[in-house]
Amino acid sequence: MPESESPTRAPARRHTGADLTKGPILPALILFAVPTLISSVLQSLNGSINAIWIGRFLGEAGLTATSNANLVMFLLLGTVFGFGMSATILVGQSIGRGNVDDARRAVGVTAFWFATVSILVATVGYVFTPQMLKLMDTPGPAASLAITYLRVIFLAIPAMFFLNFLMMALRGSGDSVTPMIFMGIAALMDVGLNPVLILGLGPAPQMGIAGSAMATLIAQYTGLGLMLVYIYWKDLSIRLRGAEWKYVRPAKALSASILIKGLPMGLQMLVVSGSAILMISFVNKYGITTSAAYGVSAQLWNYIQMPAMALGAATSAMAAQNIGAGNWQRVGAITRSGIFA
Repeated sequence: MPESESPTRAPARRHTGADLTKGPILPALILFAVPTLISSVLQSLNGSINAIWIGRFLGEAGLTATSNANLVMFLLLGTVFGFGMSATILVGQSIGRGNVDDARRAVGVTAFWFATVSILVATVGYVFTPQMLKLMDTPGPAASLAITYLRVIFLAIPAMFFLNFLMMALRGSGDSVTPMIFMGIAALMDVGLNPVLILGLGPAPQMGIAGSAMATLIAQYTGLGLMLVYIYWKDLSIRLRGAEWKYVRPAKALSASILIKGLPMGLQMLVVSGSAILMISFVNKYGITTSAAYGVSAQLWNYIQMPAMALGAATSAMAAQNIGAGNWQRVGAITRSGIFA
């Protein structure tokens, strides 16, 4: 990088995550994957418990509304999944080279695109919520509830996207424990606030299905805020300070690298989420009861695929660091261990 782009302040260049370029591969892979798996379980368990609250207090129409809305959210998360995986790869490769400053450059550019896309998605989604649900043939009694729920969720999109970005960047740096902790905090807060805001317990207003979405909004913004405080308090590798903030820009070379690395993975997620949208569109034609049942079964499917997803994330982070370090033989061994596991 040109000297003129280097920050005038002398920030810490130490790496604060795990060094995945050394030591036995399979134990490191499993130890890294377990917190990632727990994070995914907490996230889905949060959704499952919320579905229980909604089904109990608002009935089948409420359950159908959230099932349809959550599939829309899954589709939209797919639009930034590729960016997040690019952050994991670029941060991991930079850490593997021993260059924390390059990792922060990658964080800055990816943060710019996450912020841009999240604001765009939130705005367009909020405006066109009724049209999206109509395309999905959401049953009439559930459609109005789904509109109310989804519009509040769209207000949470920036925090939701950015929290996921930070978690993936931290995993690239070799830290899968911090994302697990803050996912747990957000999930517990969401679960606890759901009945309070749905029913209006204590001083809280009775908000119905909007209360469930509001619980998610509060939990996501709180989780994001607490994670940012922790990142700076612990001076973690991905933090930006002083002149490093100029890294938050659409730098051409890094933006192209993010796109090239992230587009195939993002398209894969869009195909998966798009097929789920297509399936629920067919199911919705059979009415609320069938749609509600399908929504419950979809929750179970999420748990089945989690171990493979966690191992995939761990393999990506380990491979990225070793590619950066030039340990190509170890990269091959990591791939084989990931397939074996």
